[in-house]
Amino acid sequence: MRKPSDTIRGHRAGAALAALVAGALTLTACSGGDGKKDADEGGGGATASTVTLPKLNGTELEVAAVWTGTEQANFKKVLAEFEKRTGAKVTFVPAQDPIINFLGSKIAGGQPPDVALLPQPGAIKQAVDKKWAKPLGPDAVKELSKNYSQGWQDIGKVGGKPYGVYYKAANKSLIWYNAPVFENAGAKEPKTWAELLTAAQAVYDSGVTPFSVGGADGWTLTDWFENVYLSQAGPEKYDQLAKHKIKWTDPSVKQALTTLAQIWGKKDYVAGGADGALQTEFPASVTQTFTGGDQPKAAMVYEGDFAQVNIGETKAKVGADAKVFPFPSVGSTAPVVSGGDAAVILKDSKGAQALATFLASPDAATVQAKLGGYLSPNKNVPDSAYPNETQRTIAKALIKSGDDFRFDMSDQAPQAFGGTPGKGEWKDLQDFLKNPKDVAGTQARLEKDAAAAYGNGG
Repeated sequence: MRKPSDTIRGHRAGAALAALVAGALTLTACSGGDGKKDADEGGGGATASTVTLPKLNGTELEVAAVWTGTEQANFKKVLAEFEKRTGAKVTFVPAQDPIINFLGSKIAGGQPPDVALLPQPGAIKQAVDKKWAKPLGPDAVKELSKNYSQGWQDIGKVGGKPYGVYYKAANKSLIWYNAPVFENAGAKEPKTWAELLTAAQAVYDSGVTPFSVGGADGWTLTDWFENVYLSQAGPEKYDQLAKHKIKWTDPSVKQALTTLAQIWGKKDYVAGGADGALQTEFPASVTQTFTGGDQPKAAMVYEGDFAQVNIGETKAKVGADAKVFPFPSVGSTAPVVSGGDAAVILKDSKGAQALATFLASPDAATVQAKLGGYLSPNKNVPDSAYPNETQRTIAKALIKSGDDFRFDMSDQAPQAFGGTPGKGEWKDLQDFLKNPKDVAGTQARLEKDAAAAYGNGG
Protein backbone atom coordinates (compact mmCIF):
# COMPACT_ATOMS: atom_id res chain seq x y z
CA MET A 1 0.00 0.00 0.00
CA ARG A 2 1.11 3.47 -0.75
CA LYS A 3 1.70 6.14 1.78
CA PRO A 4 -1.48 8.15 2.18
CA SER A 5 -0.93 11.07 -0.13
CA ASP A 6 2.52 11.36 1.23
CA THR A 7 2.62 14.83 2.09
CA ILE A 8 5.35 16.16 4.27
CA ARG A 9 7.84 14.00 5.92
CA GLY A 10 10.89 15.86 7.00
CA HIS A 11 11.31 19.13 8.87
CA ARG A 12 13.08 20.27 11.85
CA ALA A 13 10.97 22.92 13.53
CA GLY A 14 12.44 25.05 16.23
CA ALA A 15 11.42 25.09 19.85
CA ALA A 16 8.76 27.70 19.14
CA LEU A 17 7.04 25.38 16.68
CA ALA A 18 7.23 22.45 19.07
CA ALA A 19 5.71 24.61 21.78
CA LEU A 20 2.95 25.78 19.45
CA VAL A 21 2.03 22.23 18.51
CA ALA A 22 2.30 20.95 22.06
CA GLY A 23 0.18 23.74 23.47
CA ALA A 24 -2.49 23.83 20.84
CA LEU A 25 -2.91 20.14 20.10
CA THR A 26 -4.17 19.60 23.62
CA LEU A 27 -6.99 22.06 23.05
CA THR A 28 -8.86 19.88 20.66
CA ALA A 29 -12.04 18.86 22.37
CA CYS A 30 -13.05 21.17 19.66
CA SER A 31 -15.75 22.17 17.32
CA GLY A 32 -16.90 19.01 15.60
CA GLY A 33 -13.59 17.16 15.56
CA ASP A 34 -15.01 14.48 13.33
CA GLY A 35 -14.43 16.72 10.33
CA LYS A 36 -18.02 16.32 9.10
CA LYS A 37 -19.43 19.68 8.09
CA ASP A 38 -22.22 20.82 5.88
CA ALA A 39 -21.69 22.41 2.50
CA ASP A 40 -21.58 25.96 3.82
CA GLU A 41 -19.12 25.29 6.63
CA GLY A 42 -16.84 22.70 5.14
CA GLY A 43 -18.35 21.10 2.13
CA GLY A 44 -15.72 22.30 -0.31
CA GLY A 45 -17.91 24.83 -2.05
CA ALA A 46 -16.70 27.66 -4.25
CA THR A 47 -14.11 30.00 -2.80
CA ALA A 48 -13.45 33.64 -3.55
CA SER A 49 -11.10 33.99 -6.49
CA THR A 50 -7.56 35.20 -5.78
CA VAL A 51 -6.02 34.10 -9.08
CA THR A 52 -6.81 35.02 -12.69
CA LEU A 53 -7.25 32.01 -14.97
CA PRO A 54 -7.70 31.95 -18.74
CA LYS A 55 -10.87 30.82 -20.50
CA LEU A 56 -10.26 27.27 -21.69
CA ASN A 57 -13.53 26.24 -23.33
CA GLY A 58 -12.94 23.13 -25.44
CA THR A 59 -9.72 22.22 -23.60
CA GLU A 60 -9.50 18.68 -22.23
CA LEU A 61 -6.94 17.73 -19.58
CA GLU A 62 -5.98 14.55 -17.76
CA VAL A 63 -4.59 14.54 -14.21
CA ALA A 64 -3.00 11.39 -12.78
CA ALA A 65 -2.52 10.57 -9.09
CA VAL A 66 -2.53 7.45 -6.93
CA TRP A 67 -5.23 8.84 -4.64
CA THR A 68 -8.22 6.61 -3.97
CA GLY A 69 -11.44 6.74 -1.96
CA THR A 70 -12.27 9.95 -0.11
CA GLU A 71 -8.96 11.55 -1.04
CA GLN A 72 -9.70 11.11 -4.74
CA ALA A 73 -13.33 12.23 -4.38
CA ASN A 74 -12.29 15.41 -2.58
CA PHE A 75 -9.61 16.25 -5.16
CA LYS A 76 -12.19 15.84 -7.92
CA LYS A 77 -14.16 18.67 -6.26
CA VAL A 78 -11.06 20.86 -6.64
CA LEU A 79 -10.87 19.93 -10.33
CA ALA A 80 -14.60 20.73 -10.68
CA GLU A 81 -13.92 24.24 -9.35
CA PHE A 82 -11.17 24.66 -11.97
CA GLU A 83 -13.61 23.49 -14.68
CA LYS A 84 -16.23 25.96 -13.48
CA ARG A 85 -13.79 28.88 -13.62
CA THR A 86 -12.15 28.05 -16.95
CA GLY A 87 -14.58 25.97 -19.00
CA ALA A 88 -12.01 23.20 -19.37
CA LYS A 89 -12.88 19.53 -18.94
CA VAL A 90 -10.58 17.64 -16.57
CA THR A 91 -10.47 13.84 -16.21
CA PHE A 92 -8.90 12.21 -13.17
CA VAL A 93 -6.73 9.20 -14.10
CA PRO A 94 -6.22 6.71 -11.24
CA ALA A 95 -2.54 5.72 -11.19
CA GLN A 96 -0.84 2.69 -9.72
CA ASP A 97 2.15 2.79 -7.45
CA PRO A 98 5.01 3.34 -8.12
CA ILE A 99 3.59 6.21 -10.16
CA ILE A 100 6.84 6.68 -12.11
CA ASN A 101 6.42 3.18 -13.56
CA PHE A 102 2.77 3.90 -14.34
CA LEU A 103 3.71 7.15 -16.12
CA GLY A 104 6.48 5.39 -18.01
CA SER A 105 4.00 2.96 -19.54
CA LYS A 106 1.59 5.80 -20.42
CA ILE A 107 4.37 7.81 -22.05
CA ALA A 108 5.68 4.75 -23.91
CA GLY A 109 2.15 4.32 -25.28
CA GLY A 110 2.05 7.95 -26.40
CA GLN A 111 -0.66 8.89 -23.89
CA PRO A 112 0.87 10.78 -20.97
CA PRO A 113 -1.51 12.69 -18.68
CA ASP A 114 -1.18 16.47 -18.84
CA VAL A 115 -0.39 16.76 -15.13
CA ALA A 116 0.68 14.18 -12.54
CA LEU A 117 0.81 14.41 -8.74
CA LEU A 118 4.16 12.97 -7.66
CA PRO A 119 4.69 11.93 -4.02
CA GLN A 120 8.48 12.20 -3.84
CA PRO A 121 11.12 14.80 -4.77
CA GLY A 122 13.06 11.82 -6.10
CA ALA A 123 10.20 11.11 -8.51
CA ILE A 124 10.22 14.72 -9.73
CA LYS A 125 13.94 14.45 -10.43
CA GLN A 126 13.40 11.17 -12.30
CA ALA A 127 10.67 12.78 -14.40
CA VAL A 128 13.01 15.68 -15.25
CA ASP A 129 15.98 13.40 -15.95
CA LYS A 130 13.81 11.33 -18.33
CA LYS A 131 12.73 14.60 -20.02
CA TRP A 132 9.08 13.93 -19.17
CA ALA A 133 8.51 16.95 -16.92
CA LYS A 134 8.09 20.50 -18.25
CA PRO A 135 9.13 23.61 -16.28
CA LEU A 136 6.43 25.71 -14.64
CA GLY A 137 5.50 28.88 -16.49
CA PRO A 138 5.63 32.45 -15.14
CA ASP A 139 2.04 32.48 -13.81
CA ALA A 140 2.53 29.32 -11.74
CA VAL A 141 5.92 30.56 -10.51
CA LYS A 142 4.33 33.87 -9.48
CA GLU A 143 1.71 32.00 -7.41
CA LEU A 144 4.42 29.85 -5.82
CA SER A 145 6.52 32.85 -4.80
CA LYS A 146 3.45 34.57 -3.34
CA ASN A 147 2.02 31.61 -1.44
CA TYR A 148 4.87 29.29 -0.41
CA SER A 149 7.91 29.55 1.82
CA GLN A 150 11.24 29.28 0.05
CA GLY A 151 11.75 25.76 1.39
CA TRP A 152 8.58 24.49 -0.29
CA GLN A 153 9.51 26.24 -3.53
CA ASP A 154 13.02 24.75 -3.48
CA ILE A 155 11.89 21.16 -2.90
CA GLY A 156 9.96 21.41 -6.19
CA LYS A 157 13.02 22.54 -8.16
CA VAL A 158 15.46 20.44 -10.16
CA GLY A 159 18.71 22.07 -11.23
CA GLY A 160 17.38 25.40 -9.94
CA LYS A 161 14.29 25.31 -12.21
CA PRO A 162 10.77 25.06 -10.73
CA TYR A 163 8.93 21.91 -11.82
CA GLY A 164 6.70 20.98 -8.88
CA VAL A 165 3.76 22.68 -7.14
CA TYR A 166 3.43 21.14 -3.67
CA TYR A 167 -0.33 20.96 -3.48
CA LYS A 168 -0.73 18.61 -0.53
CA ALA A 169 1.33 18.20 2.60
CA ALA A 170 1.47 16.19 5.80
CA ASN A 171 2.88 16.85 9.23
CA LYS A 172 4.42 13.45 9.94
CA SER A 173 5.67 14.12 13.44
CA LEU A 174 2.60 13.23 15.47
CA ILE A 175 1.61 10.43 17.83
CA TRP A 176 -2.11 9.76 18.21
CA TYR A 177 -3.35 8.25 21.45
CA ASN A 178 -6.44 6.73 23.01
CA ALA A 179 -7.35 9.39 25.60
CA PRO A 180 -9.44 7.14 27.91
CA VAL A 181 -6.59 4.59 28.05
CA PHE A 182 -4.06 7.32 28.92
CA GLU A 183 -6.39 8.67 31.59
CA ASN A 184 -6.95 5.23 33.09
CA ALA A 185 -3.19 4.60 33.14
CA GLY A 186 -2.38 8.01 34.62
CA ALA A 187 -0.11 8.63 31.61
CA LYS A 188 0.77 12.16 30.53
CA GLU A 189 1.55 13.55 27.07
CA PRO A 190 5.33 13.21 26.72
CA LYS A 191 7.64 15.92 25.40
CA THR A 192 10.84 13.83 25.37
CA TRP A 193 11.73 10.27 24.34
CA ALA A 194 12.36 9.37 28.00
CA GLU A 195 8.90 10.64 28.90
CA LEU A 196 7.43 8.61 26.00
CA LEU A 197 8.99 5.45 27.46
CA THR A 198 7.58 6.37 30.88
CA ALA A 199 4.09 6.86 29.42
CA ALA A 200 4.41 3.56 27.55
CA GLN A 201 5.32 1.73 30.75
CA ALA A 202 2.33 3.27 32.59
CA VAL A 203 0.02 2.14 29.79
CA TYR A 204 1.58 -1.34 29.79
CA ASP A 205 1.15 -1.59 33.56
CA SER A 206 -2.54 -0.72 33.13
CA GLY A 207 -3.00 -3.77 30.93
CA VAL A 208 -2.93 -2.22 27.43
CA THR A 209 -0.20 -2.71 24.81
CA PRO A 210 1.50 0.67 24.30
CA PHE A 211 2.08 0.87 20.52
CA SER A 212 0.35 -0.09 17.30
CA VAL A 213 2.75 -0.32 14.34
CA GLY A 214 1.64 -0.75 10.71
CA GLY A 215 4.72 -2.74 9.76
CA ALA A 216 3.16 -4.37 6.70
CA ASP A 217 3.71 -0.99 5.04
CA GLY A 218 7.45 -0.35 5.18
CA TRP A 219 7.01 3.41 4.80
CA THR A 220 5.63 3.72 8.34
CA LEU A 221 8.92 2.31 9.63
CA THR A 222 11.01 4.76 7.60
CA ASP A 223 8.94 7.56 9.15
CA TRP A 224 9.66 6.29 12.67
CA PHE A 225 13.37 6.19 11.85
CA GLU A 226 13.39 9.67 10.30
CA ASN A 227 11.83 11.37 13.32
CA VAL A 228 14.27 9.72 15.72
CA TYR A 229 17.24 10.40 13.42
CA LEU A 230 16.36 14.05 12.72
CA SER A 231 15.92 14.89 16.39
CA GLN A 232 18.93 12.90 17.57
CA ALA A 233 21.50 13.44 14.82
CA GLY A 234 20.36 16.91 13.74
CA PRO A 235 19.41 18.45 10.40
CA GLU A 236 22.90 18.58 8.87
CA LYS A 237 23.47 14.84 9.31
CA TYR A 238 19.89 14.25 8.13
CA ASP A 239 20.65 16.11 4.89
CA GLN A 240 23.87 14.17 4.41
CA LEU A 241 22.20 10.80 4.92
CA ALA A 242 19.30 11.80 2.65
CA LYS A 243 21.81 12.44 -0.15
CA HIS A 244 23.92 9.39 0.80
CA LYS A 245 26.88 11.65 1.51
CA ILE A 246 27.43 9.65 4.68
CA LYS A 247 26.98 5.90 4.87
CA TRP A 248 24.25 4.00 6.65
CA THR A 249 27.07 2.39 8.63
CA ASP A 250 27.67 5.81 10.27
CA PRO A 251 27.54 5.81 14.10
CA SER A 252 24.57 8.23 13.98
CA VAL A 253 22.48 5.53 12.27
CA LYS A 254 23.54 2.99 14.89
CA GLN A 255 22.40 5.39 17.59
CA ALA A 256 18.99 5.94 15.98
CA LEU A 257 18.37 2.22 15.42
CA THR A 258 19.42 1.45 18.99
CA THR A 259 16.95 4.09 20.21
CA LEU A 260 14.13 2.66 18.07
CA ALA A 261 14.86 -0.78 19.51
CA GLN A 262 13.89 0.59 22.95
CA ILE A 263 10.31 0.35 21.67
CA TRP A 264 10.41 -2.12 18.79
CA GLY A 265 12.50 -4.60 20.77
CA LYS A 266 10.69 -4.30 24.10
CA LYS A 267 8.65 -7.43 24.78
CA ASP A 268 4.90 -6.83 24.55
CA TYR A 269 5.26 -3.12 23.68
CA VAL A 270 4.05 -3.59 20.07
CA ALA A 271 0.55 -4.90 19.32
CA GLY A 272 0.76 -8.48 18.02
CA GLY A 273 4.52 -8.51 18.51
CA ALA A 274 6.84 -8.11 15.53
CA ASP A 275 5.06 -10.80 13.52
CA GLY A 276 1.65 -9.21 14.13
CA ALA A 277 2.93 -5.73 13.30
CA LEU A 278 4.43 -6.98 10.03
CA GLN A 279 0.98 -8.23 9.03
CA THR A 280 -0.77 -5.00 10.04
CA GLU A 281 -1.34 -2.42 7.30
CA PHE A 282 -1.37 1.26 8.15
CA PRO A 283 -5.18 1.80 8.23
CA ALA A 284 -5.64 -1.12 10.64
CA SER A 285 -2.79 0.15 12.83
CA VAL A 286 -4.86 3.30 13.39
CA THR A 287 -8.33 1.81 13.73
CA GLN A 288 -7.24 -0.89 16.19
CA THR A 289 -5.96 1.87 18.50
CA PHE A 290 -9.42 3.43 18.71
CA THR A 291 -11.71 0.38 18.82
CA GLY A 292 -12.29 -2.19 21.55
CA GLY A 293 -13.58 0.08 24.29
CA ASP A 294 -11.25 0.23 27.29
CA GLN A 295 -9.22 -2.69 25.88
CA PRO A 296 -8.03 -1.59 22.44
CA LYS A 297 -5.17 -3.49 20.81
CA ALA A 298 -2.87 -0.53 21.56
CA ALA A 299 -2.87 2.90 23.21
CA MET A 300 -0.75 4.85 20.73
CA VAL A 301 -0.08 4.91 17.00
CA TYR A 302 2.56 7.04 15.29
CA GLU A 303 1.82 8.73 11.97
CA GLY A 304 0.91 11.99 10.30
CA ASP A 305 -2.15 14.21 10.33
CA PHE A 306 -3.78 12.00 7.68
CA ALA A 307 -4.41 9.37 10.38
CA GLN A 308 -7.56 11.39 11.10
CA VAL A 309 -9.14 9.86 8.00
CA ASN A 310 -8.75 6.38 9.52
CA ILE A 311 -9.83 7.52 12.99
CA GLY A 312 -12.98 8.74 11.25
CA GLU A 313 -13.78 5.10 10.43
CA THR A 314 -14.16 4.40 14.15
CA LYS A 315 -16.55 5.85 16.75
CA ALA A 316 -13.71 7.80 18.36
CA LYS A 317 -13.97 11.60 18.15
CA VAL A 318 -10.79 13.49 17.28
CA GLY A 319 -10.03 15.89 20.11
CA ALA A 320 -11.96 13.89 22.70
CA ASP A 321 -11.34 10.12 22.45
CA ALA A 322 -8.49 10.41 19.98
CA LYS A 323 -5.89 13.00 20.89
CA VAL A 324 -2.45 13.77 19.53
CA PHE A 325 0.93 15.04 20.69
CA PRO A 326 4.05 16.04 18.71
CA PHE A 327 6.71 13.39 18.20
CA PRO A 328 8.84 13.79 21.34
CA SER A 329 12.34 15.21 21.19
CA VAL A 330 14.97 12.50 21.14
CA GLY A 331 17.80 15.02 20.95
CA SER A 332 17.75 18.73 21.73
CA THR A 333 14.84 19.61 19.42
CA ALA A 334 11.54 17.95 18.60
CA PRO A 335 11.44 16.86 14.95
CA VAL A 336 8.95 17.99 12.33
CA VAL A 337 9.09 15.70 9.31
CA SER A 338 7.08 16.38 6.21
CA GLY A 339 6.05 14.73 2.97
CA GLY A 340 4.15 16.07 0.00
CA ASP A 341 2.46 15.60 -3.34
CA ALA A 342 3.59 17.93 -6.12
CA ALA A 343 1.77 18.70 -9.36
CA VAL A 344 4.14 18.30 -12.31
CA ILE A 345 3.34 19.15 -15.95
CA LEU A 346 4.03 16.37 -18.46
CA LYS A 347 2.34 17.93 -21.53
CA ASP A 348 3.03 21.63 -21.77
CA SER A 349 -0.01 23.64 -22.79
CA LYS A 350 -2.00 26.70 -21.80
CA GLY A 351 -4.46 24.43 -19.99
CA ALA A 352 -1.83 22.44 -18.07
CA GLN A 353 -0.04 25.62 -16.99
CA ALA A 354 -3.36 27.12 -15.87
CA LEU A 355 -4.13 24.05 -13.77
CA ALA A 356 -0.67 24.20 -12.13
CA THR A 357 -1.26 27.90 -11.45
CA PHE A 358 -4.64 27.12 -9.87
CA LEU A 359 -3.13 24.36 -7.70
CA ALA A 360 -0.47 26.83 -6.51
CA SER A 361 -3.15 29.31 -5.42
CA PRO A 362 -4.97 29.36 -2.07
CA ASP A 363 -8.24 28.88 -3.98
CA ALA A 364 -7.66 25.21 -4.84
CA ALA A 365 -6.33 24.25 -1.41
CA THR A 366 -9.20 26.03 0.37
CA VAL A 367 -11.74 23.86 -1.46
CA GLN A 368 -10.09 20.66 -0.23
CA ALA A 369 -9.20 21.98 3.23
CA LYS A 370 -12.91 22.46 3.98
CA LEU A 371 -13.51 18.77 3.29
CA GLY A 372 -11.12 17.56 6.01
CA GLY A 373 -8.27 15.05 6.01
CA TYR A 374 -6.04 17.44 4.06
CA LEU A 375 -3.17 19.79 4.82
CA SER A 376 -1.70 22.46 2.55
CA PRO A 377 1.79 24.01 2.64
CA ASN A 378 0.25 27.14 1.05
CA LYS A 379 0.64 29.87 3.67
CA ASN A 380 -2.30 31.90 2.33
CA VAL A 381 -4.95 29.25 2.93
CA PRO A 382 -7.08 30.72 5.73
CA ASP A 383 -7.07 28.84 9.04
CA SER A 384 -10.86 28.97 8.97
CA ALA A 385 -10.87 26.67 5.92
CA TYR A 386 -9.94 23.70 8.11
CA PRO A 387 -12.99 21.97 9.62
CA ASN A 388 -11.77 21.38 13.18
CA GLU A 389 -9.38 22.75 15.75
CA THR A 390 -7.02 19.79 15.50
CA GLN A 391 -6.50 20.33 11.78
CA ARG A 392 -6.24 24.09 12.19
CA THR A 393 -3.50 23.60 14.78
CA ILE A 394 -1.54 21.12 12.68
CA ALA A 395 -1.81 23.46 9.66
CA LYS A 396 -0.64 26.48 11.68
CA ALA A 397 2.33 24.50 13.00
CA LEU A 398 3.34 23.50 9.49
CA ILE A 399 3.14 27.05 8.15
CA LYS A 400 4.89 28.50 11.22
CA SER A 401 7.84 26.18 10.63
CA GLY A 402 8.61 28.19 7.47
CA ASP A 403 11.84 26.87 6.00
CA ASP A 404 12.89 25.19 9.23
CA PHE A 405 11.86 21.70 8.16
CA ARG A 406 13.13 18.54 6.55
CA PHE A 407 11.30 16.63 3.85
CA ASP A 408 10.80 12.93 4.32
CA MET A 409 14.17 11.26 3.80
CA SER A 410 12.97 8.13 2.02
CA ASP A 411 10.97 10.30 -0.37
CA GLN A 412 14.18 12.10 -1.33
CA ALA A 413 15.91 8.79 -2.08
CA PRO A 414 15.84 6.92 -5.38
CA GLN A 415 12.63 4.93 -5.50
CA ALA A 416 14.49 1.60 -5.54
CA PHE A 417 15.81 2.40 -2.07
CA GLY A 418 13.19 4.60 -0.41
CA GLY A 419 9.89 3.83 -2.10
CA THR A 420 9.46 0.23 -3.22
CA PRO A 421 7.55 -2.42 -1.25
CA GLY A 422 9.67 -5.44 -0.36
CA LYS A 423 12.94 -3.73 -1.29
CA GLY A 424 15.57 -1.34 0.01
CA GLU A 425 14.94 0.67 3.16
CA TRP A 426 11.34 -0.53 3.52
CA LYS A 427 12.39 -4.19 3.61
CA ASP A 428 15.51 -3.58 5.70
CA LEU A 429 13.53 -1.82 8.43
CA GLN A 430 10.84 -4.52 8.34
CA ASP A 431 13.63 -7.04 8.98
CA PHE A 432 14.92 -4.81 11.79
CA LEU A 433 11.45 -4.70 13.38
CA LYS A 434 11.56 -8.51 13.40
CA ASN A 435 15.07 -8.59 14.88
CA PRO A 436 15.87 -5.28 16.63
CA LYS A 437 19.05 -6.68 18.17
CA ASP A 438 20.71 -6.85 14.75
CA VAL A 439 21.75 -3.21 14.51
CA ALA A 440 25.05 -3.80 12.70
CA GLY A 441 23.52 -6.24 10.19
CA THR A 442 20.68 -3.81 9.49
CA GLN A 443 23.17 -0.99 8.89
CA ALA A 444 25.17 -3.17 6.49
CA ARG A 445 22.05 -4.11 4.50
CA LEU A 446 20.85 -0.50 4.38
CA GLU A 447 24.24 0.64 3.12
CA LYS A 448 24.45 -2.08 0.49
CA ASP A 449 20.97 -1.23 -0.83
CA ALA A 450 21.57 2.53 -0.68
CA ALA A 451 24.89 2.31 -2.54
CA ALA A 452 23.23 0.27 -5.31
CA ALA A 453 20.30 2.69 -5.65
CA TYR A 454 22.27 5.93 -5.42
CA GLY A 455 25.07 4.59 -7.59
CA ASN A 456 27.75 5.73 -5.16
CA GLY A 457 29.62 4.44 -2.19
CA GLY A 458 28.48 7.10 0.27
